[in-house]
Amino acid sequence: MGTVATVPESDFETLLKSENLLVVDFTATWCGPCRLVAPLMEQLSEEYKERIKVIKIDVDKDKPLAKKYEIRTIPAVLFFKNGELVETIKGVSPYEEFKDAVEVNV
Repeated sequence: MGTVATVPESDFETLLKSENLLVVDFTATWCGPCRLVAPLMEQLSEEYKERIKVIKIDVDKDKPLAKKYEIRTIPAVLFFKNGELVETIKGVSPYEEFKDAVEVNV
């Protein structure tokens, strides 16, 4: 089992307030491109485990949260620093792009 957990909206709000850098992968079980991004999120979580928290939000289960952040296409990876949205990466991207986003914001 991976280190990146799918969390409900209530846990998201708590993590948003408590984590310095929170990486949120908006995803769905039926989404093929999301399955390509998932191992990259696992790698990011492992590489930066002491400095960031990586979670998944299922857009089918947490529609209000997806709507709040205007998620119209998945996968979408949002980076929150001290509770504020600082960066968004949409679609399938190379690992280096996610890593660079962490490095800039951590």
